Amino acid sequence: MKVVKIFFVIALTATMVACNKPAGELVGVSGDSKFKESNPYGMIFVRKGSFMMGANTQSAIFEQQDNIYMATVEDFWMDETEITNNEYKQFVAYVRDSIALTHLVDAGLTDYAVQPKDGDFDEENYALDWKKKVPWGSKEEEEVEALSPMFFPGTNILNTNRLTYRYEWMNYDQAVLNGNKFDASIGLYPEGATARVDTAWVDENGRIMEKTINRPVHSPRDFMTNKIICIYPDTLTWVRDFQYSYNDPLLLMYFSHQGYLEYPVVGVSWEQAHAFCHWRTEFFNTHSKVAAQIYRLPTEAEWEYAARGGRKMAMYPWGGNYARDNNGCYFANFKPYRGSYSDDTGTTTCRVAQFRPNDFGLFDMAGNVAEWTMSAYQPVANTNVHDLNPNYSYMARIDDPDILKRKVVKGGSWKDISYFLQCGVRTYEYQYQSRPYIGFRCVRSYIGD
Repeated sequence: MKVVKIFFVIALTATMVACNKPAGELVGVSGDSKFKESNPYGMIFVRKGSFMMGANTQSAIFEQQDNIYMATVEDFWMDETEITNNEYKQFVAYVRDSIALTHLVDAGLTDYAVQPKDGDFDEENYALDWKKKVPWGSKEEEEVEALSPMFFPGTNILNTNRLTYRYEWMNYDQAVLNGNKFDASIGLYPEGATARVDTAWVDENGRIMEKTINRPVHSPRDFMTNKIICIYPDTLTWVRDFQYSYNDPLLLMYFSHQGYLEYPVVGVSWEQAHAFCHWRTEFFNTHSKVAAQIYRLPTEAEWEYAARGGRKMAMYPWGGNYARDNNGCYFANFKPYRGSYSDDTGTTTCRVAQFRPNDFGLFDMAGNVAEWTMSAYQPVANTNVHDLNPNYSYMARIDDPDILKRKVVKGGSWKDISYFLQCGVRTYEYQYQSRPYIGFRCVRSYIGD
């Protein structure tokens, strides 16, 4: 017996020494303290740094000039190129197939859902079986009938207006209000605490309804906004925005034809881009063992810092003060001179990554398509922000006036003159508008130093 006790003490001592975590001491919880984030596919690491934020030259559109000041941003990942038609189609396909599978299960074809290991099938709570392919060409009456709401009546043409994505997010601007601060001494939120949030639902006619409500706060869930949005790009924008111009080939083919797969997606509003970021986050976390920071649109400061490529006062992403090199070749796809669209090899959009990247390795940070940012637009925004990770952000509610629904757009596009290609120049568009010259790319905050 004594030998057993001695052996136990020796084993315990050896274990504590091996782990270097003495019993009874503060050693933290289990986990990998040396975690290192892996490179996200298709993204470039942008090392933290400081730069002079603001326009390098006088405003060409007679708006009030921003103050130029030293700003600092932390590490983040950024898409190497703008989101392409091919990448956005993955989002569209996911939404299309998830709706189709739901229709099939709701019609009683429960084989298209994950079967419970124990108990009966729960018609209210089930998971779709993504291993099953949607029977688009099926002749089975039940399957044809179940999928019929996805098509225009009497045709086999997909009704893209039915491709809606439902998601939600936390309204931190409401959670941080002093009147909504959780009272740890009583374990409750203050009496009378309310959150101003949006809610969305589909009425009996299939129409998406939205409104802003003041919700009593009893738990963190009460700070959530839920949104339902049609996610298919607005292909008509090619003709709507450029009347008396024959852009019909782009209207008909730009998003649907495989020849445009590697072109930047356009006709996507800020709200649709925001939904894409939410889906991309969920999609990644579903297929990864370790969760990551959310995918999102870049702040204006992040975008401008990334565009300058590590140069504190670079006018353009390529570092120089001119849009052409010594041989007369253009650095980007924009509108040279008076309508000489084709002089830079592009007329409207062109394939991504056709021009040289900046010093960070990012392509098309000027020209091709302008890009949405997370930041809300105010004429002189940088007078009201911090110099560390500056960002003026406002998630506009449904009943807010349009002036609060403006978002900062950066980079200039194929239809813009070179002034708008400058890193520090900013314009805006309303978050619900889609244009044939505005796209986007995503960023992801870096975990660690």
